[in-house]
Amino acid sequence: MPHNSNMDSVRTFMIFLQKISDLTEEEFNKHLLPVCKVRRFAKKDIVTRTGEIENHFNFIVKGLARKFYQKSHHEINVQISMEGHMMLSQESFHSRLPSEYTIEAIEPTTLVSISYDDAEKMFASCQRMEHLGRIIVTYSMVIKDKWQMQLIKMTPRERFVSFVTKNPELMQRVPQKFLASYLNIKPETFSRFKHLLRSSHVARKTNGLKTDH
Repeated sequence: MPHNSNMDSVRTFMIFLQKISDLTEEEFNKHLLPVCKVRRFAKKDIVTRTGEIENHFNFIVKGLARKFYQKSHHEINVQISMEGHMMLSQESFHSRLPSEYTIEAIEPTTLVSISYDDAEKMFASCQRMEHLGRIIVTYSMVIKDKWQMQLIKMTPRERFVSFVTKNPELMQRVPQKFLASYLNIKPETFSRFKHLLRSSHVARKTNGLKTDH
């Protein structure tokens, strides 16, 4: 890595991997460090475009991004993630088929990325790296399944309260129209739910919602 800020970014990625696996620093330095690339995107920059094959596994070091698809004239958000989370068009990355999603930076965003080809070579290099690959895929699938279950089982109000309680910071950083779409709540219903913030402890943390722009 050419300079210290890149090294700090990559180290943040290593710490994340060590939380979900038994990866050692020596293994990271040998197998992952050479293939990690730090990429930076300005607000509203496109990271992955619909119709293109996803060529990067991405970990968000700084910033915020959303994954969405177009339905008629509406953008349907399926993922909104900030620092410490993975963000990629997974189906496209693994299948090598064109992505059905667009990924866009909501804020200036720094990613640690590994290309598909480099990932394949790394996983084939030794059994430990292949095992790490399985852990990452499993981790992603569990998170995705948990979220889909919330969408099915929870009422719109329950989803709103759960999300605000767990993610007060995102209520400030993400435009309301993106959150409403992500939570599968009609914009007018989302606006009505905002009064719940005033009577809960979350209100002290969120102090109002980010306006659309």
